[in-house]
Amino acid sequence: MVYNTMIKNILAIGAVGVLLAGCKAGGDNPGREYAPNMYHSVAYEPLSQIMDEEAGNIVNSLDGRKGEFFNSNKFNPNWMNMREPAPNTVRRTRNGMLPYRLPKDSLAVAARVLKNPLDSTAAIVGEGKVLYEMYCDHCHGATGAGDGKVSDKFAGVPNYKSDALLNITEGHIFHVITHGKGLMQAHGSQVSQEDRWKIAKYVKTLQK
Repeated sequence: MVYNTMIKNILAIGAVGVLLAGCKAGGDNPGREYAPNMYHSVAYEPLSQIMDEEAGNIVNSLDGRKGEFFNSNKFNPNWMNMREPAPNTVRRTRNGMLPYRLPKDSLAVAARVLKNPLDSTAAIVGEGKVLYEMYCDHCHGATGAGDGKVSDKFAGVPNYKSDALLNITEGHIFHVITHGKGLMQAHGSQVSQEDRWKIAKYVKTLQK
């Protein structure tokens, strides 16, 4: 009886060791994948194109559909995942805004020449308020007084109600959101042009 128990324990330990060894990864070896659908995206990936519909069948977790690694878009020419834009075209937003090209050191120009293309409607200001609370409130505070929750950690957050800033233009605010200034980092890659203009519109309402 004792001998049988010892054999069972040895076999159990050996099985656990084999399983753990299979998890080891290194170099080009990713190790054993016990849930491949957690590691391999089945979405279209623009910089890769696997056209073999059987690719990945051995680790398929997609209920018997095409191989898990197949990721081509059959509705595009040559099953491409990403198509190039038409020649000589420039991307525009739904409102026709062209990409913003003024460099960071052009704040004075931006403040003078940029005009907000959005109307001062209640809807636009309301959307600006939501965006302000999402991106700006934590530093600049709910009223724009520079007293947000993290302002005590970073001295120098500007107070929009101060005499020095009361007359800044919406173009000034838009440019600073885009490129950053002082402690503030650039937000042009996180906030769309239209949303930056909405925030600028709302900030001016806080100053009134």
